[in-house]
Amino acid sequence: MSRFLVHSLPLAGHANAIAAVASALADRGHEVAWVGPESFLRPLVGPDTTVYPTGMRLYRGAMRDNGLTSVKSRWQGYVTPVTKFMLPTVEAAIRAYQPDLLLVDQHAIAGAIAAHRQKTPWITLAPTSMELGDPYRGLPTVKAWIDDQITGMWAEAGLPGFPPHDLRFSPHGVFAFTCPMLAGPPPPGVEMVGAALARRAAVDFPWDQLDPARKHLLVTVGTISMDMSEDFFGRITAALRPLADRVQPILVASPAVIPDPPAGAIIVPQVPMLDLMPRLDAVLTHGGLNTVCEALSHGLPLVVAPIKSDQPINAMQVAAAGAGIRVKFHRASSDQLRAAISAVLDEPSYRAAAERVREDLRAAGGAEAAAARLAEIALKTTNF
Repeated sequence: MSRFLVHSLPLAGHANAIAAVASALADRGHEVAWVGPESFLRPLVGPDTTVYPTGMRLYRGAMRDNGLTSVKSRWQGYVTPVTKFMLPTVEAAIRAYQPDLLLVDQHAIAGAIAAHRQKTPWITLAPTSMELGDPYRGLPTVKAWIDDQITGMWAEAGLPGFPPHDLRFSPHGVFAFTCPMLAGPPPPGVEMVGAALARRAAVDFPWDQLDPARKHLLVTVGTISMDMSEDFFGRITAALRPLADRVQPILVASPAVIPDPPAGAIIVPQVPMLDLMPRLDAVLTHGGLNTVCEALSHGLPLVVAPIKSDQPINAMQVAAAGAGIRVKFHRASSDQLRAAISAVLDEPSYRAAAERVREDLRAAGGAEAAAARLAEIALKTTNF
């Protein structure tokens, strides 16, 4: 059996899929430990998993930026400072745990730098499709700016010269939690392993309130976007009221954000996602890859209202696959939202396309397939 050390950014959209793979490795009898903020990781990995705690570094970037400004905000406000903050602990964890293979979130650059300094083989786990292959082809200014950030972190870590390769892509392999029908053919060195679905902590849900006579629509914009969601939920509730006789929405939000909900709406702060999915007919989401893949893994069509980061890419991929409709988070009117919701619920083509994507995700194998491949690599990889 092999020993794996996992390093992920403390973001649900990154860590959930990686946790599913880690759980599959543990189920196969391998030893798995994590390095990261214990307050974030402990509810995800359970009380018995070894965690090397780093402490937490908050996100300081701006949420509404776009284009190069958004990229700079994400790196300067989070990726670069969290790398510097966590690097000493990640290195100490490698020395203490002596893993056969380090598993590194694509944007947890501390893991890549530590792997080089400690001469430990590592695999990149890409939780989003945003940066696969050559993500900034045709955008040389963006690519050069990110290269400068990575080179700066490399130099600050005391490593000589320049990074031998882009630290977002391990030379030992890159696993991406998507499929060709969504993201296109895998670039060289990338294995698409489909959706890695992670069960989360138990959540109470009012199952008895689900109306079997109506279709069920889940509406979720993610916890990190809640501070921007009040106006969006206002437009959503206005869109849903005329549909109340045939559509029952499950709104993931605080009741304070939705003072006048549609008749029969269920408003909850969290949902048991994987248990709820088989009871749904469609999902309206901000486009986080976890929610997108969870919905498509159940053959559910989507309305996607992207806000930032990889979400516009996920929305574009869903629409291109025919499995849903993209709308504008900040500008879509209630009428436009209602039309999109009605379309994915009533027009069979969206459900049919979602079911085709479901089969493609399943064919990729998910967490079990990823765990099997990682076990093979751990046995074969030698120090570089």
